[in-house]
Amino acid sequence: MTRWLAEYAWLPDHAEPTPDVLIEATDGRLTAVTPLTAGGPPAAGVAVDAVRLPGLTLPGLADTHSHAFHRALRGRTHDGRGDFWSWRDLMYEVAARLDPDSYLALARAAYAEMALAGITCVGEFHYLHHGPGGTPYDDPNAMSAALVEAAAHAGIRLTLLDAAYLTAGVDGAELAGPQRRFGDGDALRWAERVDAFRPTDTHVRRGAAVHSVRAVPAGQLATVAGWADRQGLPLHVHLSEQPAENDACRAVHGCTPTRLLADHGVLGRHTTAVHATHPTAADVALLGDSGTGVCLCPTTERDLADGIGPARRIAEAGSPLSLGSDSHAVVDLFEEARAVELDERLRTRRRGHFAAAELLAAATVTGHAALGWGDAGRLAVGDRADLVTVRLDSARTAGVPPVGVFFAATAADVTHVVADGRTVVADGRHLTVDVPTELRDSIAAVTS
Repeated sequence: MTRWLAEYAWLPDHAEPTPDVLIEATDGRLTAVTPLTAGGPPAAGVAVDAVRLPGLTLPGLADTHSHAFHRALRGRTHDGRGDFWSWRDLMYEVAARLDPDSYLALARAAYAEMALAGITCVGEFHYLHHGPGGTPYDDPNAMSAALVEAAAHAGIRLTLLDAAYLTAGVDGAELAGPQRRFGDGDALRWAERVDAFRPTDTHVRRGAAVHSVRAVPAGQLATVAGWADRQGLPLHVHLSEQPAENDACRAVHGCTPTRLLADHGVLGRHTTAVHATHPTAADVALLGDSGTGVCLCPTTERDLADGIGPARRIAEAGSPLSLGSDSHAVVDLFEEARAVELDERLRTRRRGHFAAAELLAAATVTGHAALGWGDAGRLAVGDRADLVTVRLDSARTAGVPPVGVFFAATAADVTHVVADGRTVVADGRHLTVDVPTELRDSIAAVTS
């Protein structure tokens, strides 16, 4: 058994943190979560052997949407003007240079950076499948295997969302250039390849993704969705990130992307739509009525000039909200969480859209559920022993009440991270990965 004594801990269904909480775990599961006597030291004989966690302890954070290799683009895409489409050309240049070995090194460093930020589980939206020109590696899932190994080294869990990416546009244009690496020819061949990849590691689970309505023809959407449904796996999809996507879908299919996905059985309670930045009112209703989750990625959406989506309306319609760092322009779930509220203020010119407990849920339990880990994201008996401690005495958090941490803290304030009962980060340092050095070297290998 391992025991921790949290100065403050944010317990399930509590509007704000609770002081002096003893947390116990065995074999990676929480076995007791006990608030102690308020206003004084623990009761006699209690928690003598516990690891002290000064600050606020949260459940492990879930990064619901990641493209690990995009981490190499940070700080390299800001010269001159442009938009999502010009940024995408730069992304393709990096994609063209990766192989299983260099991808392992880059993803390991990127995932270790996530661990430093308090992330204990990541959803990797994975479409970089094959070798240059689209030729499969001897192992057609070699790039998937590299991601699984990378997450293991970094000490976090992974849901590998293998993305079908078959065409270059809604009109069915063929993949060209670096895009050829993404494609499997058609949805049946995609399913055959994905079905053959069955990792047995306990830190990984499988999932599926429709890259977007641009990348999967309408007639093949049901094949991808059906494969995920039969397997009982989560299904994710980029949705309405750009107005141009909506316009192209209307021109070809006479409807919005959301309507197209609904008509082909993609939406539902096991599906997460990523971005949903430009939905119509009818789209919002379709998402909510079907129970489809929505993953917001505010730091990427602002970095790429995508726009601000109607987060409050989406939540009120019935879609559970989760968070993702997406392109890793920033890896900071505290920033993503507060941006949901702050961006909504910019969009509406009003304050007070999301309570702190709602932002906590988006960063934790809802994100884990969207990735197929329904037993994580809460400090509750029986759940996975994932703990993230945030200091309350930094220049950013000093004087801030614990309930205000999502409006004050940054990833740099994370001091202690436990994933499945194993300490991954202590005193703000990753225990097994020299994160700055490995980021520097792995990025140089694919950008120099």
